Amino acid sequence: MHAILALEDNTILHGERFGAKRTVVGEVVFNTSMTGYQEVITDPSYRGQIVTMTTPHIGNVGVNPEDVESDRPQVQALVVREISPTVSNWRAAESLPDYLARHGIPGISEVDTRALTRHIRERGALKAALSTNDMPAAELVALARAWEGLENRDTVREVTCAEPYTWQQGGLHQFQPNAHAPADAHPYHVVAYDFGLKHNILRRLVDHGCRVTVVPATTPAEEVLARAPDGVFLSNGPGDPAGLPYAAAAVKTLLASDLPIFGICLGHQLLGLALGGRTYKLKFGHHGGNQPVRDEATGRVEVTAQNHNYAVDPESLDPGRVHVTHWNLNDHTVEGLRLTDRPVFSVQYHPEASPGPHDADYLFARFVAMMQR
Repeated sequence: MHAILALEDNTILHGERFGAKRTVVGEVVFNTSMTGYQEVITDPSYRGQIVTMTTPHIGNVGVNPEDVESDRPQVQALVVREISPTVSNWRAAESLPDYLARHGIPGISEVDTRALTRHIRERGALKAALSTNDMPAAELVALARAWEGLENRDTVREVTCAEPYTWQQGGLHQFQPNAHAPADAHPYHVVAYDFGLKHNILRRLVDHGCRVTVVPATTPAEEVLARAPDGVFLSNGPGDPAGLPYAAAAVKTLLASDLPIFGICLGHQLLGLALGGRTYKLKFGHHGGNQPVRDEATGRVEVTAQNHNYAVDPESLDPGRVHVTHWNLNDHTVEGLRLTDRPVFSVQYHPEASPGPHDADYLFARFVAMMQR
């Protein structure tokens, strides 16, 4: 049952195996959310990353088929202090270790996650290798160092949908799985780019009155415009936005129209690139449900859910056309943008709140109001 996590700087952590018996490489990050581990591990934005949960006790409520954010786990591996051997929740369909094993995802427990988190904060996000196959530590360090990493890599193609599809489920689908509102209750047609789209974003769009068509990340802007949408949504997703020139080019074309556009996370970063801006990598990223963000228009501070390793450089944007609407109060990074000449806005954080607080749900209503106007 032995497992090893080896970092590129020669840090070695020993623990116990759960999940699949495999050896994987990835970028090790930490998530500070106290609930919602199922949503975290199925979030496509974590593609290529080994996620450390700072909450010490993980797995006690098991896994259910309703709360996933995509059709499978997306993390490379999971690191926890303690994995619960029992499941105690009426909605659980299986245990977390069984779920990960079924999908080929390894995990390591009995790790000092507090020490690992402090190490990542000091050194930054690091390349790592995790093995539940009794692989020697020295070989794992070499494997981590040889890995190409995530910078300038297109991980979006690994998680985007293969074909367009429609989405109809709202937020109450767990309890009313066959219940759909009548078509006239959803008067606004939104085309959503799937760069690694979370299901709860789609649920919130439906709950706010949208009919949603999801398209693959590589869809040309002309095909989106041919669908005659009332608005366009740019989704979250994994990796380095600079590795997605085709996506930034599509957004730039869409900006020439008068369509309302709303971007979240990677969609926000791609909007920044389409406007001629730059993005840069944060030291250890923002991952969790407790990030304070100030809305410059109201002065209101929102507690937000976040999951990203990159940010938009505000100095690279045209202040005559682009207005920064939100700032992160921890490190003063850009958390929101809007255009002064188009109905276009974006946020770096996750207003769909899965997992996390609901402070920012008003942003979906703002998008709908733009389509109404």
